Amino acid sequence: MTTPVKRQIARVPGWVKALGATVVVLAVLFAGIRLSVLPGLKDLFGTETRDRSGPALLESIQDISRYDAASGNFQVVVDLEKDTKFLPDAVRGSRTLYVGAGTVDAYVDLGGLKEGDVRVDEDRTSAVLRLPRARLGAPALDVDRSYAVSKQRGLLDRLGDLFSDNPNSEQAVQKLAVRHIREAAEDSGLTERAEANTRGMLQGLLRSLGFERVRITFTG
Repeated sequence: MTTPVKRQIARVPGWVKALGATVVVLAVLFAGIRLSVLPGLKDLFGTETRDRSGPALLESIQDISRYDAASGNFQVVVDLEKDTKFLPDAVRGSRTLYVGAGTVDAYVDLGGLKEGDVRVDEDRTSAVLRLPRARLGAPALDVDRSYAVSKQRGLLDRLGDLFSDNPNSEQAVQKLAVRHIREAAEDSGLTERAEANTRGMLQGLLRSLGFERVRITFTG
């Protein structure tokens, strides 16, 4: 007669089960917080912000010889959509609606004036000035007045955010907002306004010094 051999079933230790259950619970909680599918979790696990930044260091100083004669405030609505071929937007893709607000300054550079650009007659009653054309400064995006209205992301994009933080998630729409603000400033007549303001400022200044006739032209 043969005796049947009983197989020994390997038992999983209790601490392994407990550890696995803990990992699963933490993963679910983490996913709920990131995907906002479990309301109230963000309030339960509140975060505290500490500023541990070091002191700002002065890298350089530049002398400015330009006269900022006009400043324009602009606002643009950026609608940026990214699609993936052969995949629906619900799976892979994103669309961001962003309101960008910023300012652009128009200035006249007085640092490059040559000797022949300023002519004064002998009795100091007449002056002729030849100035360079007004230019536009770099657009400055106001982060306090700029904000994302909505963000739509596909399932794969949301899952990717679970495992990595993207500090440049709004960088694309911010760059696009700056470009549109620059284009709007070029078509706004801001440089013409700057030249008119510069002319009025210099005429008032020179007339207060005794000049009766002041002629200012812009070239270049």
